[in-house]
Amino acid sequence: MSAVAGADAIIGVSGPGTIAQAHISAMAEKAIVFAMANPVPEIMPEDALRAGAMVVATGRSDFSNQVNNALVFPGLFRGALDRGVKEITDEMKLLAAKKIASLVKKPTSDIIIPSVMMPGLVKAVASVVK
Repeated sequence: MSAVAGADAIIGVSGPGTIAQAHISAMAEKAIVFAMANPVPEIMPEDALRAGAMVVATGRSDFSNQVNNALVFPGLFRGALDRGVKEITDEMKLLAAKKIASLVKKPTSDIIIPSVMMPGLVKAVASVVK
């Protein structure tokens, strides 16, 4: 519990049910929760929200704020193929992440990450590959 006390954010990459509502309640006000275990996250979004989280993201497509590698890879590979890039660098990945974040023009607690089906997503990510 002491690891999350007062924390602004938690990123779970462990297993189902490993984060309890008590953990979220112990966090700072307006906490951000990335519960990435899939298909069953560390804490279900509705439980995290009930416990006081402001933003919740998971790897699941049936909840808002889905974190999915499909946000990046089609565009990253398209850009690399179009430009003859032979190595994907950390800089390219960071530029891709920033580009994806910029696609959400007015973030809300329910939409901080665009949908993998967003028109223009692949082209936008491909544009940053150099």
